[in-house]
Amino acid sequence: MYNAKNYQAQGGDEWVIGGKLTVKEGAEIEGFSSFSPAENQADSTAEDISELITDFNALLQKLKAAGLMKEE
Repeated sequence: MYNAKNYQAQGGDEWVIGGKLTVKEGAEIEGFSSFSPAENQADSTAEDISELITDFNALLQKLKAAGLMKEE
């Protein structure tokens, strides 16, 4: 008897990944639009904690805007 960790579910509407999924360089994924990179956050040049907090909060906002962090 053979048990596969990765398989097409009955009916073919679902692909189950129970093992490792490796996407090699140059590969393309179609129809997966829920991920977008966050805007670039420049390196901090903060000279005190107040400026560092401002830079950090800007990074958090960019992550949230890109959908990489939930807004609460």
